[in-house]
Amino acid sequence: MSKFTKTAFATTLGASLMLTSIVPAVKAEQAGPDVSNWAIETLNEGEKFGIFPLEWYYEDFQTAISHERLNSLIELTEKKIASLELTKNTAFTPAVVKGDNTRGDVINRLYNIVAQYEVGAGTDAVKYLQERTVLRGSEKGLMLEEAATTQHAVIFAIRLIQDTYEQANAGSKGVAWVVADEDTTIYLLGSIHLGVPDLYPMHKKLTNAFNDSQGLFVEANIIDPNGMEYYMEKAIYEEGKTIKEDISEETFTKLEKVADKLGMPMEEVVTMKPWLLANNFSLSAMEGAFGLTIEEMSMHGVDMQFLLGAYLQQKPIYELEGINAQVDMFEGISKEAQEESLAAVLDSILEPAAQTEEDIALLSDWFMNWKIGDVENFAKSLEEMEGEDTEYSNMLFGQRDEDMAKSIIEVLETEPGKFFVVVGAGHFLVDKNIRYHLEQSGYKVTPFFE
Repeated sequence: MSKFTKTAFATTLGASLMLTSIVPAVKAEQAGPDVSNWAIETLNEGEKFGIFPLEWYYEDFQTAISHERLNSLIELTEKKIASLELTKNTAFTPAVVKGDNTRGDVINRLYNIVAQYEVGAGTDAVKYLQERTVLRGSEKGLMLEEAATTQHAVIFAIRLIQDTYEQANAGSKGVAWVVADEDTTIYLLGSIHLGVPDLYPMHKKLTNAFNDSQGLFVEANIIDPNGMEYYMEKAIYEEGKTIKEDISEETFTKLEKVADKLGMPMEEVVTMKPWLLANNFSLSAMEGAFGLTIEEMSMHGVDMQFLLGAYLQQKPIYELEGINAQVDMFEGISKEAQEESLAAVLDSILEPAAQTEEDIALLSDWFMNWKIGDVENFAKSLEEMEGEDTEYSNMLFGQRDEDMAKSIIEVLETEPGKFFVVVGAGHFLVDKNIRYHLEQSGYKVTPFFE
């Protein structure tokens, strides 16, 4: 990877710290979705599977599902399960599908997806899916003759995928470790701040460890509204000052070209500090590369999955750094280094071809290796982007890893119980990372999947 690409992609890594702070807050301010309380936790996991668009939440989610929606849901659910490449059931006989979109008919269609494989589905769709707790009744019974709402159909599909992946011992393993002493166990998960549906569902052993934990530790609680206020306060120039005072004419000319290319008004752009613009622009080349917007990739990020899970389970969330501290890190970078990173990102937008292809290929490698739990190759992908030390690279790693390790050690020494830590994967894999500092302090760090 060229130095130019390394600089731009290092900026992308830094941007992931901040981008995931903004997007969820924006989403949270939308008009509330039409979702039942009992369904929220399941939907939080299933919405990452790529089997339905989030727009469904806001339109007719609790009314009878249309044929178009159901056909789409069934098709994508079938594709998700087919990716497991299970052994085919040669004796499979499909359940009868009437096409009336009742709960019973949806159950039959979902049964036909999974029963074509060797999963012990038997011949009775309702019985099998009840046994697997995909179909659950209420005080009104199973209501098989009633019209299925979009919510019902989606929940059934999510449960089917979760159950089938669990039976197949499948699901993303991530890059994960365990560190423990006599009365404390801490699970360490290296995350990717951006994600795609292919990363979900996660392996049941991983989600069980999270569910059994009594608290979640993250770099920063990116759904904390107080952090957003500080972010915006620091990222925007005070009245009367603009970015033109902090960058060269050459970089400013590039900035004007990029703003024009992206349809951004310069009167707004000039109010933003260089590190903010570098963060905002750095991922624009990824827009649509994985069939998702950058905002959607942010919502598919591993950090966000566990943060929302902790929130829904009312599990305490602890910060190893905090949004304020991360903002201060960007603020602390010299003007020269901020301009250098901004210029690299601007160049990547104005001359995108080769650099964009390399970045997308690298991110694809990260997704693939994270999914199968290949720590060695994930680490190699990180090494590919290592270049000469810069202010930016020194900010991202180094002292941060030592400080986060100290915080984890403090938990080990003072807090009995089980805890779950999610931080960027690089913090466990670069030179002198968190694991290194834990081991230097006498703790044994073992792979989560052994």
